[in-house]
This record gives sequence, structure tokens and C-alpha cells, in this order.
Amino acid sequence: MIQSEKQKNRGDEEEEVKELCMANGVCYEKIRKEGSNVSSLEIFFSGFPRMVGLSFFPRLCQLTIVGQDIKHIEGLERCPLLRELWVVQCDLTGISGLQNCVQLKKIYIYDNHICEINNLELLINLEVLWLNHNCITQIQGLDMLQNLKELNLADNDIEKIGHSLDPNVGLQNLNLSGNNISSFKELTLLARLPNLRELALKDPTSTPNPVCLLCNYATHVLYYMPGLQLLDTYDVSSKQVKDAAEATVMKKMMYYNMRVHTAQRNLAEIRLSLMERKKTMLQLPEDCIRTLNHALKSLERELPASCKKSACTMEDGSTHLVEGSIDRSDITTDISPAMQHKILSKIEALRERLQLWARRLQEIEAWYERVWTQATSMMEYTVQFLLMELESVGNIRLEEGCSTDAWFTSCCDLLHSRFSPSDFKVHSITGIKVNRIIRIHNSALRLRFEDKLHTLLASEESALSSQNSKRRLDHLFYVADCENYSEKEDSLCIVEEGFRTSEQNEALEKDGAIPLSNSLSVAEQPRIEHTLRQASQDSKLNADPIPFRHGQIIVSKVFVGHSTPLREGDPLDRSRYPRLISVYRNVDAKHRTAVSQERPRSTKTHTGPECSPRRRQWYVFDHELVLPEYIIYFEYISADQEQPHSTGRDETPSNDIVLDREVLNMEPVLPPQPKLLSLDDKILLNVARANVLSQITVLNLHGNSLSQIKEISHLTALRHLTISFNEFTHLDDISHMPHLEFLDASYNRLVTLEGLKRLGQLKQLDLRWNKLTKAREDTAVLRKHTPALLRLDTRYNPWNRPEAVRMTILGRLTTLTHLDDMMVAEEEAACAVQMAAGAKVTQASLLALSRTSGDRPRSLSLLSTAQLLCSLSPAPSGLNRELEPNWTAKITSLNFDNQRISKLINLNKLVNLRWASFNDNDISKVEGLESCLKLEELSLNNNNISTLNGISKLHGLNKLSVDGNQLSSLEPLVLEQLPNLSFLSVENNSISSLHGIQRVRSLLELYIGNNQICTSRDIYFLKGLTNLIILDLYGNPLLEKLENYRIYVVFHLPSLKALDGVAVEVTECESAKDMFGGRLTPDMVGEKLGHSNYTDITYLTLQSCSIRMVDLSPADLFCSLRSVNLDHNNLTSFSGLIYLPNIKALCLNYNHIESILPRQKTQAPLTNRQILYSKVHSSGYGQPSSSKGKGETGHTGSLEPLMGSLEVLHLSHNGISNMANLQLSRLTNLKALFLQGNDISQVDGLEGLHQLRELVLDRNRIKALAENSFISQNVLLELHLAENRIRELNYLDPLTELRKLFLGINKLQDITELEKLEVLPSLTELSVVGNPVAKNSLHRPAIVLRLSQLQVLDGVMVTLEEKTRAELLNAEPTPCAQYPGASLPTNEINLPGLLPLMPRNTAIRGMTISGGLQNFLPGPDILQINMDESQFTFKHKKHKHSNAVRSGQSDITLRHIRRAGSNLPAGQLHDGNRVLITSQEQDSRYPNGGKPPPM
Repeated sequence: MIQSEKQKNRGDEEEEVKELCMANGVCYEKIRKEGSNVSSLEIFFSGFPRMVGLSFFPRLCQLTIVGQDIKHIEGLERCPLLRELWVVQCDLTGISGLQNCVQLKKIYIYDNHICEINNLELLINLEVLWLNHNCITQIQGLDMLQNLKELNLADNDIEKIGHSLDPNVGLQNLNLSGNNISSFKELTLLARLPNLRELALKDPTSTPNPVCLLCNYATHVLYYMPGLQLLDTYDVSSKQVKDAAEATVMKKMMYYNMRVHTAQRNLAEIRLSLMERKKTMLQLPEDCIRTLNHALKSLERELPASCKKSACTMEDGSTHLVEGSIDRSDITTDISPAMQHKILSKIEALRERLQLWARRLQEIEAWYERVWTQATSMMEYTVQFLLMELESVGNIRLEEGCSTDAWFTSCCDLLHSRFSPSDFKVHSITGIKVNRIIRIHNSALRLRFEDKLHTLLASEESALSSQNSKRRLDHLFYVADCENYSEKEDSLCIVEEGFRTSEQNEALEKDGAIPLSNSLSVAEQPRIEHTLRQASQDSKLNADPIPFRHGQIIVSKVFVGHSTPLREGDPLDRSRYPRLISVYRNVDAKHRTAVSQERPRSTKTHTGPECSPRRRQWYVFDHELVLPEYIIYFEYISADQEQPHSTGRDETPSNDIVLDREVLNMEPVLPPQPKLLSLDDKILLNVARANVLSQITVLNLHGNSLSQIKEISHLTALRHLTISFNEFTHLDDISHMPHLEFLDASYNRLVTLEGLKRLGQLKQLDLRWNKLTKAREDTAVLRKHTPALLRLDTRYNPWNRPEAVRMTILGRLTTLTHLDDMMVAEEEAACAVQMAAGAKVTQASLLALSRTSGDRPRSLSLLSTAQLLCSLSPAPSGLNRELEPNWTAKITSLNFDNQRISKLINLNKLVNLRWASFNDNDISKVEGLESCLKLEELSLNNNNISTLNGISKLHGLNKLSVDGNQLSSLEPLVLEQLPNLSFLSVENNSISSLHGIQRVRSLLELYIGNNQICTSRDIYFLKGLTNLIILDLYGNPLLEKLENYRIYVVFHLPSLKALDGVAVEVTECESAKDMFGGRLTPDMVGEKLGHSNYTDITYLTLQSCSIRMVDLSPADLFCSLRSVNLDHNNLTSFSGLIYLPNIKALCLNYNHIESILPRQKTQAPLTNRQILYSKVHSSGYGQPSSSKGKGETGHTGSLEPLMGSLEVLHLSHNGISNMANLQLSRLTNLKALFLQGNDISQVDGLEGLHQLRELVLDRNRIKALAENSFISQNVLLELHLAENRIRELNYLDPLTELRKLFLGINKLQDITELEKLEVLPSLTELSVVGNPVAKNSLHRPAIVLRLSQLQVLDGVMVTLEEKTRAELLNAEPTPCAQYPGASLPTNEINLPGLLPLMPRNTAIRGMTISGGLQNFLPGPDILQINMDESQFTFKHKKHKHSNAVRSGQSDITLRHIRRAGSNLPAGQLHDGNRVLITSQEQDSRYPNGGKPPPM
């Protein structure tokens, strides 16, 4: 039968080979001869179930098999030349039979049932591998394929990429579409493929990976793989696309870096708060210890040597004998044995009290350490959460809850409802307190949970209705597994990746299910038991009565499905429950028996309902149906809740203090001794009870007020010296004492040990309770000058880094046997010595702490590049190997963090160093980096650096961090040498000003929190930093001093995106503009002028600056300011200008001034008459006057005067319509007022201006003058009313001193109006050009005749001949004289011997504006004046911003006319505004030599 089977198989094989030959056109009969010539075979969809007959084709290069029932690859042993293999849409279950085909370059075996990638190790020439549409779950077996360029693994079941593709550095095309990759972290691993050009994770023919559904997917991929050309079939080769991705990620990194800074800063604040609290708590114990120690040392001083035993008392009451005996034979004492016994008894009682207070100090220190550790843990969680958010590109978000959030309250209620005090009675716990709740938003986990639940509910096997499914959803508690993981590690892993699979749990020898509970006590039981076991072995943990006080639980949404109780004794094996999602165990009865049988009464704390649902321990088999949603951090409250010890001095004394007093009052009570302030030989002999100085071997100067003891140098035999409880700040006087063995310098004010010299025999030194801070420097002194030192006590000093003090001292003082009352172990000493030896930059340390990577890794880590490279790549092996000559030149990165180095040495050969970190060392000077010119990042946090001088040559520096040092300023000369600096962090220094920061114009991020910046003008130094987007000033005095600090900064730095760790909102920008826009402040002045020496400013010009408010306070800063020009701004009042103490000239042209002070915008209703007047425009005749009578000076008359120094005021072109509203009467010292170019229709409100000399009202809408218009202007010298609508010249009689009057371009029609000017006895210059009355050529003779004192009329000098002619005309009346206004030929009035009158069209020649009309000599025409009224028409511009050029030209024209012939010196402003200047007033008008300020 076997033979027949063989024959049948042979027959089948023969048929299959025939089929193969037929499909490829090969003659079966000649196959042995022709087969060697065949290089390619193909067979599609026909009967070829096995790979047979291939041995006939030894030169086969390509084999294609499609749609067959092949289970295995076989028969290729004799095809060594095969280069391309296709086995597609077959039934392959594995990869085999290819070991001899080492020439293979392309393998296509997709659409099969392959589950594992293996047996490819020998195919080192393989370039293309297609394994898509199989059942592969893990990428493996590709390590040897160094030449692989294309890999297709689409449509498999792969969830993790891992590091399996790292060896395939030549890979160019990778397709992973249609798999189950859900984490961005997996994609980041592809960045290790430097040649990858095409990547597909969701090509159109496959289902996208879950990770592709997350936001920012493409951005993330392009950031990590900038070399990609195609992503998911899309062209991404454009530089613009890559730059956009890069910029997006960089901004995200900057944002999260800021938030991490904020978290670390908050922790620092917590530490400060805790230290303050600790300091308060320590105050009472320390005071008691000081008092008790003082009494103890005083008693010991009284004892004879035989009783004292040369003891040095410690705070805990223990004593240490001084080596060597002390000769006290020369000291006599008269203390009786009974007294000695009392003293010894009291000393013993004092030591017992000291021991109690020493324990109290330890308790406080332990409390501080516990609270600080908990705060640090919370900060670390926050940082890890932020990093998780960053690395997931926002697809994981951890939301901090607060009491106003509904979900926060719900979580609190849930936790309290599932807490029962009866479960914790054995630990005296009465309640719980929620400290913090974090809401977990994980998009990938939620999608996975919802998809799984949807699939489960939609399956035919599930009979669950929608309502039923909701009942199977519950929120259960999970507590981290402390046995196998750290609590933090387990929690973070769950938040990021979800709960572990059953397989992962079984690999850890744990139950293959997730343990959850609906009871806090059940969930917490494993953690509590584990913590109690640890506490029994650790004394620090045992110090807390509840070592598990702080806990955290993860609240998860769980679908438990159909569940069944777990039978007692049955193992938790899923195979027993194949159709169930979960099982549970009821734990109520068992738990109650284990903990307590009693039920507590209700308390004030949340105890939860005792009738809560049955407590169960759930075991869920499917991790995808457990969705973590919240993390709750809480603490247990005990009946005797741990409280800091009372320290209030004003409180009733505690029992301990009473006991202290009882001990201090025990006999004998020593009388107070007079305190010594200085020493001399006599005092020394008296204190030492000796006769000769050379005999003194013991000297006790305890409890005095000594700060110097130079006289001690004479005591050459001194062996024992006590100077405790004095005022010493240094020990310079204790030098060159060869026999001194014991020195007690406790309870002084020592700040340094510098000066202590040559104490060769000193064996014991007590330095407790001083002010020492620098362990390294002080230890160096002791190492040099106390070579025999055995015992040293340095406790209770404010060391800079207390955690490192012990190892620092032991590493340098190798002779010590006891340090801080603790014996030094040999292992500890050896470790300290080793650390001290390694605290230098040596060749060995350079090799160990350097890296040679050429580029910064593509990572979303916030570590510095040096730290990142150190953490990602291992230290180079073979430190003792032979080094290349230029090995240092290959170093690109150094990470010397926390190496205790004090100097930067041996770095001169690191010419290619790019990234360096020297954090947490003892470096005091930046040096040795002169050769590192390629340095891009430098971190020097937490050192002792006071200047940045050593980095000025590092022009390529991009990031600089110098937090926690001793910088006092930003050095401009250094910073200007760093043109590429984009990141600067100088937090926790002593910087008092931002001066110098303006030199770093490339800066993007500036962290300068916790310094001493206190003035608002420092913000102006930042205004030049147009690229600055993140600024942190938190912790500076400026925040408290500057009102509205935040929006003030936002206003001045509009490019800012985040301030002090908080994003800048659009509403803040708008508020800033509203509050500070257009505000003139001292800071703005300093910015415009480039300095802040306000007291030196004499004139200020800020035109066209959009100023709408002035706030120059305090005004005393501007005591020298005389002139202010704020033309062309948006002021509505004088605002803060009124407080300037010495202002004389004020230019406010082209603003919107309404009044001196801001006016209340309230308006009384108009009367019917006022309404009528407002509607009817009078022609000017008989116009009803609304002016007040003489007695009605208005409300301004009683107001307090303002600006007593102001003399010149310019208010032109302000749109002023009501002079009274201006309240100008309050400016009582005003001498010149300019109001031209406004909308004034009535002259009033000048009642208080008694000193006014010049008034300009040109180009307004004045029609008539009122009775009280000039009632107070009896010293007015010059009045300008040109270009108005005046028809009548009434009420000018108060102007008795008026010299010049300009009335050009008005509506004066009758010569009789000009005759009214006779009331002006001092008038010397008049201009009526452009009025109708000027058409009459006789207006000049008439005016000359009437105004005999007139010197200039219409810009022309009135001569003696003209006056004579006028008199003659008046004496010989003509017919024409009967008709006013009639014209008379000029030749009829020419008289012999007199100059003829100029005709009206005659040009005025040779006229100047500085000295008036000098002569009439022939010269070039300066100004052509046409006396015709039509040529003087002026269209009044009603808009307040009229054409400045036209109005200026018109104004100048009038000035030329009316000032010709003037003998008074005058000045003129740039826009034609005239200022009358007398010789006495020259300096008062303008402080700079009578010249106007530059405009």
C-alpha cells in the first residue's frame, strides 16, 4: 500500500510539473535539456498546490506564483540564482525554504497567512520585502537585512514598532497601513531611519492606523522625519511644508517649556512657604535650646576640672571628651562639695531638657521632609503630565480640576461615598481630604474603548440591550501596583497607554486580569500593607503615625459585562471563563472581620453612606474595556491629625516651657555676669584665675559681647578655648596657636572661617549655630590649617546646599572621626574622597560624560541637548582604550551636571563642542570656553556665578541658562556679542534692572523671575525685542509695585504670547489698549529720549504720538522742565500737565482740548430762548448777547488757581467753541495765549488772566465782543482778532495798555467803528486789511487823524508827512467828504514837498518782519498786497484739522503785514504762532536762552 501511495504522489507531481511547463511554454519532454535555459516562471490560478519540479530550472531568476493552495515555500534548493520571488494569494503559514537563495533581492509573499517574520537571516542582499495582508503581530527577524530598501507590512495586526527596524538604516519605503498602531511614541522610533523617503500609515487601499485619527498626526510625523518625500501618498517634499511642521512643534515646545518652568517655580514657592513655616516652628525650640545651652555652659564654667571632665555639651545632652588632659592645677576653687552636687544635678536636668528639644527639632525636620517630599512628588507628576501632553502632540491632555468644575465635585462625592471610616478604625482614620483631581483626556484610549464596546454590543452573540449595557458600566477604583512598579511609573503608564494586557500581567507572575474595586478600602488594602511593611524597616517612614497618609487612585470607566462570582479557592484563570469579560469577589464580610466589627457614628467628615452598594473586588480580563478617566490625590485624616507644634510667643506657655523654667530656676541660680566688650591682660588673668599669661591653658569667654580677641595671641600655652555666645563674625584672631586642641565657637555670627590659621594640634571644633554658608571654601581653610582635626560639628548653619555639606566636608577632611555628632564610617569616608577626586574636569570625566553625536536628536523632550544625548546614548565603552590624537575634537556634547566641579578647565581642545551643561556645581567663574566657538547651548544653573564675562566670544550661542546664581545685572557688553541668542533664563538671581537686554534682538524666550526688578521703565528695555513671545517676570518686586502690571506689559510688548506662565488673551490686549494707549508716562519719556534722567530735562517735544492722557507722576521728577510741546496728539484736557511745578511754555496745538481738567459730560437742558437763538443766525446787528454781566464771572472765578508758573499757552486748532469751559481763568500767571483756528464765537472766560500780555484769536467765529470779554486785561499789549466775523468794536475800553491790534479780514464796514479805537490810548499798530472799510482810500487818513499815537497801519509805517496830509484834508473839507466811502483821485491830495500817498495797488518793498519797516528803498518785491476785498476772502475751515499749509501761509501773510514797522522784538513759532517777547520776559518764555524748543 505504501508503494502505491508513492506511485500516486509521483504521478501527481508529474502532472503538476506538466502544468507548470504548459503555463510557461516549456516542453515537458525536453525539460531536462531546456530547463537550464529558463530564467522566469509564472503560474496563475491553476492547479499547482505544491512547489515541485523547480529543480529542473537551476538558472531560475524570477518565480511568480499567484492564487495557489501552497502551504510552504519549498523546492528552491537548486535555484541559487533566484532574484525575485512572488508567492501571492496562497495559503502560506510561514517563511521557509529560502536559505539557499542568497541572491534574492525581491520577495513578494503578501495575501497569505504568515504569522511570524523569520528565516530571512541569510538573505543579506534582499532589497524589497512585501508581507502585507498576513497575520503578523510583531516586527522581527529583519536585523540582518542591511540592504533592505522597501518593506510593506500593510494590513497585519502590528501594534508596536519598537526598535526592530533600527538596523535597517537603508530603508527608503515603508508601508504600515491597516495595522493597529495607536501611539505617537511608536512613530518617533522611525526617526532612526535616516534614508526613509516614503511612509504610508493610511494609504487609500487600507484601513488607517488608529494613530492616524489623532490630531496633529501629519505634523508629528514630518517633524520627526524631515527627510520624507511622500506621506500616505501625499507629496510632502516642499520646504514650506517642513518648515510649517517645524515651526508648529517649536512653538509647542516653547509653550510646554514655559509651563514646566511655571510648575518648578510653584514648587520653589511652596518650598519658601514651607521653610518660613518651618522657621516659625523652629523658633521656640531653638530659643529654648539657646537658653538652656547658655545656662549649661555657664554652670560648666563654674565647675572644677575634676567635675567637668572636659565635656563638650551637645544639643541632645550628650558629651564628648576632649582628647588629652587639661592641666588645671593652677586653678583654685572654693566651691563646696554640696554646691558641686547641686551644679551637677542641674546640669543633668538641663541635658534632659536639651534632649527633649533636640527630639522636637528632629520631629519638625521630619515633618518638613515629609511635606516637601509630597510637594515634590506632585510637581514631578505635573511635569510628567506636561511632557506626556507634549509628546502626544495634544492627544493626551491632563486637566487640573477645581471646586467650580462639576466633574471635580462629582469625583469628590464618588470618593466620599465609597469611603467608610469603619474600615480604617484600626489606624485611627476618621475621614479623607481630596487634594487634587486630574481629568484624563486620552483620545487613543477613548477611541479604543468606544470601538471595542460598540463591537461587543453589536455582535450577534451579545444579547445586551442598550439599557442593559449602561447598567454594566461602572466607575471603579484602581490603585497602582507598588509591588512590581513604583506608584508613579504605574500611574503614568496607565494614563498614556492604558491598562496592561492579560499576557503582560501573566509575564509579571500576576493574575491575568485587572484588579478594580468599588470600595476605597478594598482598593487601598495592598498599598497600605506594602507601606506598613516598608515603614517597619525604615525609621523615616515610621516617624509618621500613618505612613500611607497620602494616596492616589485612578477612577476608570469599566464595562464589566456579564460577570460571575469567583468561586472560593479557584485560581483567577481566564480559560475557566472564556465567554466572560470579568469576574468578582464579594469582600464585605471578610473585610469587616479583618478590620473592625464596629460601625462608627457619623462624623463631620464625609463618611459616605453605610448602605452603599456591596463592596466587590472586580477582575476584568479585557484591558480595552477599562478606560482611565480621573486621578484623585487624597490624604487620610486621623483623629489626632498631625499638626505643627505651637510656636506662638503670645500664647499661654506650654508645659514644656514651664518645665524649662523649673529647671532653670533650680539651685544654684548663677547671678548674671557683666559682659566683656574687650580684653586686656588683666581681664584675661582674672577670667582664667591665673597669675601669669603663660600659665593659662584653659580660657572660657562664654556669654560675653566680644567680637575681637587680639590679646589671645599672648597665650602660647592655651589648649582649651571657649568663645560661645559672643558676637564673632570671623576668627582671624585665633591663629598661630600651636597647642590649641579644643575650640568652642558656637552661638556666634561667623560668616566665614577665612583667617583661621596654623592650628596644628586642634582636635575638636564646634561651629554650631553660626551663619556659615559656603561649605567648600570653609572646608578648604580647615584642611589647610587644622591637619589634626578629629571632631567637627557644623550643624544649624544656613549652608547654601545643606544636602551636600556632609560629603563635601568628608571628602576634604580625611582625618575626621566624628562629624555633626555622628561617627564617620569607613565606607562613607571612602565614597566622599572618591567624589572629591572626581570633582574636576579630567580626561576620564570627559570620556565618560561626553558624546559625539553630530545632530540634536529629533525629540519632543524639554531636556537640554546635552542632557538628552546623555540619556539617549550610552556612555562610550573602553575608557582605558588607546585614544586617537584628536579625540577631543570629536566631542560635541558635555553633561557635567552635579559633578561638584568648581572650575571649568581642560576644555580648550573641544573646538567642536556644541552643547554643554554644567548645572548644580560650585562654579564661580565662567572661563575656559574661549575655544568652544561652536557652542550653541550652555546651561550653568545653580552655581555661584556673578558675571557672564567668559561667554562674550560665543557668538553662535543660541540658548543660555544661568538660573540660581549670583548675577546682579545683565551685562550689555556681553549680551551684544550674542547675536543669535533666542533663549535666555536667569531666574533666581539678584538682577535689579533689564538694562542691556535690548542688545539681544533675536530673543524669543526670556525667563527672569525671582530677581529684584522693580521699576516699570525696565519694560521699555524689552520694547526693542520684536521677536519676544514668552516672558516670565514672576517673583520680581515689579509685580507688586506696578498697578495693572500684566496689561501694562502686554500693552508695551504687543508681540508677547505668554506672560508669567499664562497665555496672553485677546481680551487682555484690548484692555491694555484701552487703559494705556496714548498715555504719556515717565517710562514713555525715557523711551523717547533714551535716558531716564528726568530731573535734567528742560524741554520736551512729543508731537504726533497719539497721546490722549498725561501721567507724569511723581511730578517732582520733572522739576527742571520748562517747555512742553505736545502738538498733534489726542488730548482732551491738560490732564497730568497741571502738576508740573515749573512749566512755563505749553504747546497743545492740534489736539481736542475741552478744558484744563477733564469735564463731567453732563449738560443742563436748554431754555426755550436758547433753543430759539441756536436756530436763528443773526446778521450781526442787534445780536442778542448771551454773555454775562460784569458781576457774572462764572463758576471759574472761585476755582483754585492752577499752574502758577505757566506763561505761554498754545491751543490753536483744537475745535474749541466755548472759552468759558476751558477754565483759563485758573492760569493766573499766563502772559501769552494762542487760540487761533478754533470755533470760538464769544470771547469770555478770561476774568482771571490779569497778567495776560498777548492774546491771539485769529480764524475763529467771533461776531461781536461782550462787555466782560476783556474786563481783566488792563495790561494786554497785543490782540489778534483777524479772520473772524466782527462788525462792531465795542467794549475795548479796559485795554488801556494795548499796543497792537490786528483786525484783518473781518466785516468792519463803517469808519465809525474804527473811531471807537480812540479808547485805546497806547495803540501803536493796527491792521484792518481785508475789511470792507479798507476799500475806502480815506480810511488811512481818518484813522491816522483819529489815532494820533498810531505808528503802523495795515503793515505800513505812518509817517510825519502822512499825518500832515491827514490834518490838511481834515482842515479843507471837500465835497467828497460828505459822502463817506467815496473815492478821491490820489493826485488831488499830493502836496508839494511831501511824499505822495501810495496808491492801493502799490507794492511794499524792502519790509522785514524782525525790525518792522526799515526803509522804502527800491528792492525785490517781498509781498504783493491787493487792497481789494475780493482778494482777501477766506473760507473758514470748520473741521478742526484744517489744511495746515494754507492756514499757515495766510497767517504768515497777515504777520508780515501787521508787524511791519514794529519796534518791539518778537519771536515766531514754526507754524506762524507769534509770541511777544519783551527783554524782561525773554528767559521766562523759553528756558533755552529765549529760543523756542525744537519742534
